[in-house]
Amino acid sequence: MLDHLIRGATVVDGTGAPAYTADVGIKGGRIALIAPPGTEAAATTTEDATGLVLTPGFIDPHTHYDAQLFWDPYATPSMNHGVTTVAGGNCGFTLAPLNPARPEDADYTRRMMSKVEGMALAALEEGVDWSWSTFGEYLDALEGRIAVNAGFMVGHCALRRHVMGEDAVGGQPTPAQMEQMLALLHEAMDAGAWGLSTTQSATHSDGAGAPVASRHAKPAELLALSRAVGEHEGTQLEAIVAGCLDQFSDDEIDLFVEMSAAAGRPLNWNVLTIDAAVPERVPRQLVPSERARKSGGRIVALTMPILTPMNMSLGTFCALNLIPGWGEVLALPVPERIARLRDADVRAEMLRRADSKEAGVFRRLANFGRYVIGDTYSKENEGLGGRVVGDIAAERGQDAFQCLVEICANDDLRTVLWPMPTDNDPATWALRAETWQHEDVMLGGSDAGAHLDRMCGAPYTTRFLGDCLRGRRLVPLEQAVRMLTDDPARLFGLRERGRIAEGFHADLVLFDPERIDAGPATLVHDLPGDSPRLDARGIGVVSVRVNGVETIRDDEVTGAVPGTVLRSGRDTRTVSTR
Repeated sequence: MLDHLIRGATVVDGTGAPAYTADVGIKGGRIALIAPPGTEAAATTTEDATGLVLTPGFIDPHTHYDAQLFWDPYATPSMNHGVTTVAGGNCGFTLAPLNPARPEDADYTRRMMSKVEGMALAALEEGVDWSWSTFGEYLDALEGRIAVNAGFMVGHCALRRHVMGEDAVGGQPTPAQMEQMLALLHEAMDAGAWGLSTTQSATHSDGAGAPVASRHAKPAELLALSRAVGEHEGTQLEAIVAGCLDQFSDDEIDLFVEMSAAAGRPLNWNVLTIDAAVPERVPRQLVPSERARKSGGRIVALTMPILTPMNMSLGTFCALNLIPGWGEVLALPVPERIARLRDADVRAEMLRRADSKEAGVFRRLANFGRYVIGDTYSKENEGLGGRVVGDIAAERGQDAFQCLVEICANDDLRTVLWPMPTDNDPATWALRAETWQHEDVMLGGSDAGAHLDRMCGAPYTTRFLGDCLRGRRLVPLEQAVRMLTDDPARLFGLRERGRIAEGFHADLVLFDPERIDAGPATLVHDLPGDSPRLDARGIGVVSVRVNGVETIRDDEVTGAVPGTVLRSGRDTRTVSTR
């Protein structure tokens, strides 16, 4: 007897094949039956899915749920949007290993994660018990208590900190320390780590504002670690360099190609920004992929299929701080910061730096006339919420940046700012659709679990499907589902996931094609310590199942925690590039 039978669903199986109508049965957490509608089959429970679409669970290849899963085993809002498997431990940052001889390393890690990944420090302190030292102990701490399937890379920064202590920032490992680092990496992969993640990005700084540990690694160190990854089954590389934000340098291309070839494993990076106003970017960013295939490697660019809602503020750390020359001003105490921002010469220099070539992709943040005012906190700003800065500036006879500064100053810089995207034009969407067809481009890059009060990338799955069904219709539904399911499953070598096929794990999403979408991003205070985050509800998601057990029904969590910690080798097979 089946555990559950879904009758009459329109099945989009993840392979890209045409949709078909079928009854789908589940038993023991696996898909046990795919049969024509009306097939006689006994089941403990059944549901009528006529008019609904059944797909494999969506796989998010780039998240930072490493901490959140301890206080939120449902990985919200990702699971609300059909995500049943998440890849964590990205960008070189993980919560393990921790050196048991230095208890203070846990506090360093918390403060680094708070700064570099926008996780509330109070939530990290109150919501995680930090009881582990090895990477395996970290994975064990999650086992049996999560609703999604989750796999984790091991972060280069954690390896360096464990072995080198404070010297990890600024120092180079001795030969003995390099051997220790390699041993730690091997130990982590033996325990199930998916491989190595690392960063060399200039935007990544620790809690003290210093470049994070992996930014000090030389190519020889990175290649040694990459070779170690290649010695384990079912492993990967994930890496970030400064050029990921705009265009790679020749040295960065060489590094990516050499790392992937040394490991004989795929390397993915985040995130490919597609903009028709910068037509040279996409070809340049795909040069590493072309070269890697000739050198025994594979390099995959992640890109988002939606415009991710993201807010800004002059009062707290956000993307504006990453514009060259802006960090120094925006790091000042609030009264001094306001005084500097009100200085016309300072503003002129900030605008000059923001519009320079060195600003790269951050140049798009400097059109302040296109910002929308969000939450305000002073009497002077009453009625400004929802209004466009350019319109307010015209009324006041000010330039847009001066106007924005005065509005924010009235709120002691707490004003929430929403930049309107500059890349929402038909030419850019056409370029996106074209780029998605490249064999080394994959959808993803949500950063879900990070930058919690600034951005909300988790709903990209439902928003993309809604756009494919009722919006721009850039790709057919069957292809869109494959891009969210089978493509990442194949990249990561996930065993029996990513498709609706008999014998596969029953990770499933049932949705209404007339309604599937994501609600607007709203600020909620539901983290430990009453810290804020942006959340977005799923629309039209009838049911989500993980390993056969329902975890979401009509956008509400059921309380079940059937997720598995996916471990390399056991749950992933090797995707060799050689």
